Amino acid sequence: MKNYGAEIKSHRENLGISQLELSKRTGISHQNINRWESGTTLPNIAFCVKLADFYGVSLDELIGRENRS
Repeated sequence: MKNYGAEIKSHRENLGISQLELSKRTGISHQNINRWESGTTLPNIAFCVKLADFYGVSLDELIGRENRS
């Protein structure tokens, strides 16, 4: 299974912001971001949409899904 938390973390790190900064800028709790990035839990679809919109990527890009031909 793909490590979705690592993919989510990668997008945050590419912007050079901390979990706390992401929390402040998106309104998502710091605790949730930490749980997702550590792989403890997975975000629901509403949070995925919020993160994808924030990062300016598709949902597929957010979780590192590659197109299948």
